[in-house]
Amino acid sequence: MNKSASKSINCPTCQRLVQWSEENEFRPFCSQRCQLIDFGEWATEKHSIAGEPFYPVDKDDEEPLQ
Repeated sequence: MNKSASKSINCPTCQRLVQWSEENEFRPFCSQRCQLIDFGEWATEKHSIAGEPFYPVDKDDEEPLQ
């Protein structure tokens, strides 16, 4: 693949067109601001992955850890 040809994508947060390249340290985001907004949405559980919750079990007493 030609190194000078880079792919353009939309920032997941603000939808701004962003070059997908090694020079963009915040990819797939356009900026640190958009990256932190997305992180905050995951941290406050506005985003989640569908499925049953998984609670690891402590092998000593077989109780779910929460």
